[in-house]
Amino acid sequence: MSRPGFKQQLYSQIARIGRAVGNGHRLELLEYLSQGERTVEALARLAGLSMANASQHLQVLRQAGLVSTRREGLYVHYRLAEADVDQLRRVLQQLAQARIAEVEHLVRNYLGVKDSLEAIPCMELLERARAGLVTVLDVRPPEEFAAGHLPGAVNIPLKELEQRIQELPQHQEIVAYCRGPYCVLAYEAVVQLRKRGFHAQRMEEGFPEWRLAGLPVEADKTVKTNLR
Repeated sequence: MSRPGFKQQLYSQIARIGRAVGNGHRLELLEYLSQGERTVEALARLAGLSMANASQHLQVLRQAGLVSTRREGLYVHYRLAEADVDQLRRVLQQLAQARIAEVEHLVRNYLGVKDSLEAIPCMELLERARAGLVTVLDVRPPEEFAAGHLPGAVNIPLKELEQRIQELPQHQEIVAYCRGPYCVLAYEAVVQLRKRGFHAQRMEEGFPEWRLAGLPVEADKTVKTNLR
């Protein structure tokens, strides 16, 4: 027979995970960490937070066991504790979009108008890339590309695309991807490419979802990344 209050104590501890992810800033920080480890300084800059605020949010995530750290000189690097943390983040996104009308409304109104063509699913892109039918374009920053990317992908960050667009083949389909389904980098890249006459589409999801699906990933260990 279970001890009185056992389940209450148990679920109170489990609820620590819920409280840790029950904040929009912390979910955004987890999304950035799904691309690879980063310092507090880099995360604060990406999320538009003060250093103090970012540190506070990261401490909550750390106390819940969702992120871990390592120190390198004066810098503390954060990373996801395990792959299942990213799975949790993705499930929360899917559940919210399916169950909360406001989320679906935001996604449809903000992202739906950005792409009039159906996006390419991960498995279809893998097959087409292996057959040499498409050029895969990663528009994330170089440090995220170096930490992990789709096999054979070309890295041209969105902010450099206009100046480097001549590096892409004009007569082959370009498929762009970025950080995930709510990341606008790939959408904006597709718009730029189409304006210049390219046949361009985006991958349906992003790099974290590709990796979670167990699809092949490459990493450039020779590149010294700037995650600070």
